Amino acid sequence: MRVLIDACVLYPTVLRRLVLGLASTGAFTPLWSARILEEWARAAARGGPASEAAARGEIAAARAGFPAAEVVPAPDVEAALSLPDPNDRHVLAAAIAGRADELLTLNVSDFPIRALGAHGILRRHPDEFLLEAFHADPGTMGALVGKVHGQAVADGADLTRRALLKKALLPRLGKAVETK
Repeated sequence: MRVLIDACVLYPTVLRRLVLGLASTGAFTPLWSARILEEWARAAARGGPASEAAARGEIAAARAGFPAAEVVPAPDVEAALSLPDPNDRHVLAAAIAGRADELLTLNVSDFPIRALGAHGILRRHPDEFLLEAFHADPGTMGALVGKVHGQAVADGADLTRRALLKKALLPRLGKAVETK
């Protein structure tokens, strides 16, 4: 399965670590464009130069870890697309260029099902996507959540696993992990 990952999923640290951690297990093939990665860096830059530098280092690591993930959308395809926010056309164009099966985004209202369906692409919210992965393989996802929680605690977070996942906009995954 090929999944285009929107910048809004790559920028929050916990969410990115979970999604890319799952990708590293071979559960799916991640995709992105240079523009999506640049959006991630610009979002991090709002936290200051150190945040931007850290993001650029993580972007380099993501590119090295997934060398086939970067796709180049065709400008004519992008120009022909119609979405509620024209600034999101490049995301759908990248999904089309990468022959993505799914588009992973927090901004579900910006990507109408009909617009994506015309290209055979399913829109997914990360909570739904990761919850499905958890139900398919609770051991792997449970270990991944534990690892990401440990990293967050080491980074200074003082939250339970469930609270951390809720803060990362993954409340259903948090509830499922807690009850297993």
